[in-house]
Amino acid sequence: MIQIPATFLRISVAALAALSCLCVGQAGAAQRPSDRPNILVIYLDDFGWRDCGFMGSDFFETPNLDRLAEQGTVFTDAYAGAANCAPSRACLMSGQYTPRHEIFNVGTGPRGKAQHRRLLHVPGTDTLRPSITTWPQRLHAAGYKTALMGKWHLSDDPTQYGFDINVGGSHSGSPPKGYYPPHPNAPGLDDAPEDEYLTDRLSDEAVKFIRRSADQTWMLYLTHFAVHTPLIAKRELVAKYESKPAGELHQHVAMATMIEAVDQGIGRIMRTINELDLDQNTVILFSSDNGGYGPATDMHPLKGYKGTYYEGGIRVPMFVRWPGQVTAGRRIDTPVSQLDWYPTILDIAGLERSDDQSLDGVSLWPMLTEPSQTLASRALFWHFPAYLQGYSNVDEQRDPLFRTRPCGIIRQGDWKLHEYFESGDLELYNLKDDIGETKNLADSMPDKAAQLHQAMIRWRKRTDAPVPSTANPKFDAEAEAKAIADVQRKAAKNKRNR
Repeated sequence: MIQIPATFLRISVAALAALSCLCVGQAGAAQRPSDRPNILVIYLDDFGWRDCGFMGSDFFETPNLDRLAEQGTVFTDAYAGAANCAPSRACLMSGQYTPRHEIFNVGTGPRGKAQHRRLLHVPGTDTLRPSITTWPQRLHAAGYKTALMGKWHLSDDPTQYGFDINVGGSHSGSPPKGYYPPHPNAPGLDDAPEDEYLTDRLSDEAVKFIRRSADQTWMLYLTHFAVHTPLIAKRELVAKYESKPAGELHQHVAMATMIEAVDQGIGRIMRTINELDLDQNTVILFSSDNGGYGPATDMHPLKGYKGTYYEGGIRVPMFVRWPGQVTAGRRIDTPVSQLDWYPTILDIAGLERSDDQSLDGVSLWPMLTEPSQTLASRALFWHFPAYLQGYSNVDEQRDPLFRTRPCGIIRQGDWKLHEYFESGDLELYNLKDDIGETKNLADSMPDKAAQLHQAMIRWRKRTDAPVPSTANPKFDAEAEAKAIADVQRKAAKNKRNR
């Protein structure tokens, strides 16, 4: 009997999968479970577009992430499905825009003061409907050993959504009682030693899972709580960053230690993968759930931060790495979305799409493996029928009281249009010429604004997107005006003091 080398088999299977994906969005050919690669999804929380070295941070240190990015393909115009945690994560898991899964905000209650909200918000839901099939469920059904380490935020129990193992995941959106113990109501973390840093523990749990699963095909969703608030530094790293000269872009010491803790853990995970000879057969997808936390980081030249629908709130770092399969050292500026991960992961695993569930993304697999492949022209959409109260620093949000009010967004090519439902105001930007969204072209280019607006309206009809229209009886125009004036006066004073 002729023996065929395992390496040749892996390359042959990957080649067949690539041939089956000549068109973007077409699912790959089915493979035997033993031929499928391991999948490591690293998903950070509130990690900004420029918070890592490979995207230009001048203070935060991410050598392990930088190395992985260099070995894979980086997407410079990558987007989260929403500007804050829960809806973005629901988009990632479902492969659907917010109107389909109806998780619009963190929680379903109104945000901000009632007298400042002109409309009644659309509450939506705070739990991912069990009828929605997640990509972890698809992988699990195909024979993958699956695990979640860290933040879940979409229900009480992530094991109902395709995970064999859960460490730390619950409905909570913040680290349980911070980054040092105790960690109440966090599965698998009740035995944490008093000096153990949460990020380190999750990385260690990831290493244990990979070692235990080395003889089978696995998927690990490593979804760190870092760098979500509270900003609690890793103690051993504080002195290092206190003595380091501040960068022009970044200088927050606690944030720097939190980011390095993540990166150190990724280094340990990669050493384990290499030691077990799994590197060539492990795909890594990396990103963040939304823009960075405004008071501690900066996404310049992007405008905005977490919670805003300017670029700084929704554009995120992203790369995909698979040695020998995904093109290394490449940067792609085609706009892509985390909604694309669902069909991409199906293609990576050789699984067909299901006719039972709508997916709003397209597979990135062809362009990841063939530099000549491009995505067909399409629009990306965001829909936020709610409110999100503002930060104390207000320079990069639309108004002083809210990071965002109810809105819809479309990006098509270089163009981006905002619509704000309270007033009907439109903001139009050409991101190629004005990445910082500083010059609103809606009045000077009404035809382009109308074209994009009509495309957004048609999309809302297709997805049954709810648009808030009922006046809030508690709204008080005088109270709103006074609050805006007070915030602006305080901000001006702080600016003078700086």
